[in-house]
Amino acid sequence: MLVAAAVCPCPPLLVPEVAQGAAPELDALRAACDEAVRALVEAKPDLVVVVGAGERDMLHEAGATGSLRGYGVPTDVTLGEGEGEEGSAALPSALTVGAWLLARSNWAGPVRGYEVSPHGRSTPANGEDGVDLARSSERVGLLVMGDGSARRDVKAPGYLDERAAAVDAGIAKALATGDRDGFLLTGLDEALARDLMISGRSPWQILSAAHDDDLDCRLLYDDAPYGVGYFVASWT
Repeated sequence: MLVAAAVCPCPPLLVPEVAQGAAPELDALRAACDEAVRALVEAKPDLVVVVGAGERDMLHEAGATGSLRGYGVPTDVTLGEGEGEEGSAALPSALTVGAWLLARSNWAGPVRGYEVSPHGRSTPANGEDGVDLARSSERVGLLVMGDGSARRDVKAPGYLDERAAAVDAGIAKALATGDRDGFLLTGLDEALARDLMISGRSPWQILSAAHDDDLDCRLLYDDAPYGVGYFVASWT
């Protein structure tokens, strides 16, 4: 059963060593992420699953590692505690940032990562994954990593798309209300998410299907620094 979830964006710039001189610009975002993850940990789940987009659909066990070396920082990040399996797949960027956030919370319990492809994934498949993850332990916590549109203004990575602001507003409302109108499941089809460069579609759909109406949902952050929609939410 899902007992808590933290929703966070996954830009590597969240890591101050990556952001370097620009790190203070995201201080408010980091604080919101820390608050959401802290609430997740305080719910005392038996298992935390970090969910984020990658190149494939697969589970990563505790001890799997991801690297920030591609962003100029000679640092590896480990998912939870453990040695990891020899030859195991590396964590994708979204799960690497999630593992870094979880480590900041001092979580020492069981953890897994679930990497989900952003392409070719139907809403029913994401929903089935959400139900399965919620049933994977008696008390499950999800740390759900994903960004909104990367086309919010002319300086955004994907330049301006006039649809982006309205879609991101719908995402923010869904995260604030527990997606009670089903926007994440019905309003975010794959083609639209691809056009708007939204990485959070599959992770958010997994979350939406995993929870019931008993969770208290709060939106802690909603802004678009660098023209990318970033959201932080706490569901407990």
